[in-house]
Amino acid sequence: MTDVFGDLVGQDEAVVTLRRAASAAALLRAGEAAPAGDAGGAGPTDVDPGAGMTHAWIFTGPPGSGRSVAARAFAAALQCVHGAGCGHCPGCHTTLAGTHADVRLVVPDGLSIGVGEMRALVLRAASTPSGGRWQVVIIEDADRLTEAAGNALLKAVEEPPPRTIFLLCAPSTHPDDVSVTIRSRCRVVPLRQPPAGAVAEVLVRRDGIDPDVAQWAAAAAQGHVGRGRRLARDPEARQRRDAVLAVPRRLTGVGAAFDAASALIEAAEAEAAASVAEADEAERSALQTALGAGGTGRGAAGAMRGAAGQLKELEKRQKSRATRAQRDALDRALVDLAGFYRDALTMALRAPVAPVHTDTATLAGAGAQKWDAEGSLRRLEAVLECRAAIGANVKPRIAVEAMMLSLWRG
Repeated sequence: MTDVFGDLVGQDEAVVTLRRAASAAALLRAGEAAPAGDAGGAGPTDVDPGAGMTHAWIFTGPPGSGRSVAARAFAAALQCVHGAGCGHCPGCHTTLAGTHADVRLVVPDGLSIGVGEMRALVLRAASTPSGGRWQVVIIEDADRLTEAAGNALLKAVEEPPPRTIFLLCAPSTHPDDVSVTIRSRCRVVPLRQPPAGAVAEVLVRRDGIDPDVAQWAAAAAQGHVGRGRRLARDPEARQRRDAVLAVPRRLTGVGAAFDAASALIEAAEAEAAASVAEADEAERSALQTALGAGGTGRGAAGAMRGAAGQLKELEKRQKSRATRAQRDALDRALVDLAGFYRDALTMALRAPVAPVHTDTATLAGAGAQKWDAEGSLRRLEAVLECRAAIGANVKPRIAVEAMMLSLWRG
């Protein structure tokens, strides 16, 4: 790695912005321009805007654009010992590894981030950095903040501690994702979907994947680096994708549409269960051990009886995390399906663009001839409407069944 921004794929403009801000922050630390917070002011908010540094940031972009990667890289640059993100010093290494004492990462286990968690985070973020640099708070999926949690965060963003930086990640700055008041107090860094060529280059360079496989995986993942890596490395991920792309062939009637919906839901549930099973078991085992499970001393049995409430709370959190994992797995399947109908649409329009799914291009071409451009567009819209409905908390099974019927009817 040359520096901390090496894994931020296809985001040259954003990298320039973040490097400039990190350099400004380094100058502040060096005393060349002391933050106003040292004299009782509001801290980095009072930095000259031309220096590029401020106390609150929002990273926006589509899934796979690298919102969390950008936030972590920027946090590492802020904690860099030698400058603005060398990638080699302890500050950079510990931040990227998630072990830096002054960098707090919030990743929602469930479908939302509650006010209790946010209040505790804001309280901790107000402490003085142990390393004398910055206290950095990264909130992934800031669009999942509840209204009360957003209000708790707003108070901290309005009156930030002198050495605290807030980094928020969200799909967009739309009021449905980030409140207008929080948005007005943050600097926005827009990210774009990385080109397939840039993703393929990273898969080859960083992960040692064969160039041909990397190129296919990058295109199939539609610019999502993590998804591309899974497709290139995991045979089960490729099998799940193949099953999703077989859906258009299965829609031969009403019964087949409902069968396809059930298969898609069950596949998402199985994938989600597999992804959280190991973490669930580790958490449960650690909690039971902490509460005295297996102990033989006096009071051990009584301690375990009194632990029922804590175990129940853990199960509640794990159930919420499983629900989110199911939604994420289902969304990945819908993105793949949308890519198929996008290919059919571009072929029907004879658009000079490469297909997303090269291995199903023949099937997409046959669909384009059968449905024409208008029919392909209606089917693509049905998939996108299903994603929107699930995002609006419609029951996934109901949304997917409605989508399948729309795909069959055309």
